[in-house]
Amino acid sequence: MSDAKSYELFINGKWRAGGSRATLPVINPATEKVFASVASATVSDLDEALASAERSRKAWSSRPAKERGEILMSAAKILATKVGVAARDLSAEQGKTIVEATGEYARSVQTLEWNGSRAEELSAPIPLGPNRMIVPEPLGVVAAFTPWNYPAVLIARKLAPALAAGCPVILKGAEETPSVAVHVVECLRQAGIPEGVVNLVFGVPVHISRHLLSSPIVKVLTFTGSTAVGKQLATLAANNLQRCILELGGHSPVIVCEDADLAKAIPAISEYKFECAGQSCNAPSRILVARSRYEEFLFRMTEAVRKIRIGPPDDPATQMGPMANARRIEAMQRLTKDAVEGGARIETGGTHLDRPGFYWPPTILTGVPKQARVLHEEPFGPILTVAPFDTIEEAIEEANATEYGLAAYLFTGAADTQEKLINGLSAGAVSVNYLKGVSADAPYGGVKQSGYGYEGGEQGVRSFQILKMVNGLGSFG
Repeated sequence: MSDAKSYELFINGKWRAGGSRATLPVINPATEKVFASVASATVSDLDEALASAERSRKAWSSRPAKERGEILMSAAKILATKVGVAARDLSAEQGKTIVEATGEYARSVQTLEWNGSRAEELSAPIPLGPNRMIVPEPLGVVAAFTPWNYPAVLIARKLAPALAAGCPVILKGAEETPSVAVHVVECLRQAGIPEGVVNLVFGVPVHISRHLLSSPIVKVLTFTGSTAVGKQLATLAANNLQRCILELGGHSPVIVCEDADLAKAIPAISEYKFECAGQSCNAPSRILVARSRYEEFLFRMTEAVRKIRIGPPDDPATQMGPMANARRIEAMQRLTKDAVEGGARIETGGTHLDRPGFYWPPTILTGVPKQARVLHEEPFGPILTVAPFDTIEEAIEEANATEYGLAAYLFTGAADTQEKLINGLSAGAVSVNYLKGVSADAPYGGVKQSGYGYEGGEQGVRSFQILKMVNGLGSFG
C-alpha cells in the first residue's frame, strides 16, 4: 500500500498494480476533483485471483474454526486502531461526514469481532437427536460485490461470515470508495490471513462479474446493490448454480400513527433519513401520517429538515455532506421534476445547490400523485414524500404499494396497532419507534424485489455453509 492516493489490487497475499497498469480515477464528491486512482484488474489478474483462492480453499476450510475466528478478531483490533485515518479517507471518497464515517467503521469492527467470536460455535456439529446430526461445511470460494454507500459495513458483513465459515473470498471493492476495501484487507493481512484466502480486485464491474461468475471455482455470490444489477448477477450465477445472497433496493415507508410521539419521531426520522445524504437502501423514503396529525407533523418535519447544516464532510459543523456522484444528482432532478409536473408541492429543498460538489438539499414533497416515479423507484437520496392516511388498513396498503420490501418503520404506542402493522407490512425488517442500522448479530434480508438470503447473525454464517445431514450414527447392521 502506497502512502500516495493510489490503491492497488491484493492477489495471493501481495499488493500489486493491475496487469495492464491501467487505473481508474477517484473523485472527491465535495470538490468534483480527482484526488486518487485505483488499479483496474485485467482478465489475467482475475484468473490469478481465482486460482489463488482455489489453492487456499482446502487448507483454510480444514483450519480449526477457532483459529479462523482469532484472525478475524485480531483484524478487528487492528482496524480499530486505524479508524481515524480510515474514516477521513472514506469521507473524502464518498462524501459522508467524518462522524458518519467513524460510526460506520465502528460497526465494521463489531462485525469482524462478532463473527470471529462465533466462528467455532457455528462450525460445530449440530445434534438432532439419537443417531443424527448436521455437520456444517464451507461452500467454497465466494465472489463478493460491495457498493460505495456503506462500504465498511458491507465489506465486513460479507468477508467476516464467509471467512468464519471457512470460505476464501474474492472481493470486488467499489471503485468510487477503494480505500475502505484496502484498509480492511490490509488489516486481515496484518492479522495473518493466509495467502489466497482473501483477494481484492477493482475494475470495470460488468467485466469482473461476468468473468468471476463464469468460473466453476466460484460457489457463492454475495451482492449488495440495485435490484437491476442483482438480477443480472443472479442470471449469470444460474449458469453454475452458484448460491446467491442478494441485498437489493429498498423504498421504506414510515407510518406515523395518531398517538405517535412527534418529539421523538421527527428527529429519529430526520437523522436516519439524511445520514449519508439519504443514500441507503434502508433509509425511510415515504412517510404516511395519520390525518389528524398530518399538518402538525409536516410543519415540524419541514422545520427540522431546513435546519440541517449542509457542507464539506470534513467540517465538524456539517450534518449532511454531498451525494456520492453526479448520477445521484441527475436522479434527484429527474424524480423531483416528474413529481412536480404531476402536481406535487416542494415543501423544502428540490434544487441542486449552486456550489462545487454534488450537493442536493434535504427535500420534502407533498401531494405526490400515485403514478409519480418517486413513489415507485428507489430514491436513494435525500428526498422524502409525506402523505396523510385515514385508517391503519389504508396505511398498510399504501406502504406495501411498491415492489420493494427491505425495511419499514412505525411510530405508535398502542400494542394492538403495533401488532396489526407488524403483521401487515411486507418487509424483511420492521422497526417500532426506532430507526437505526442493523447490528452484527441480527440476520437481515429483503422480500419481493429487495432480494433474498441473509447477511448478519447466525444465518449470515450459514449462508456460506453446506449443512450436511448425517444419519445412522453408531448403528450397525
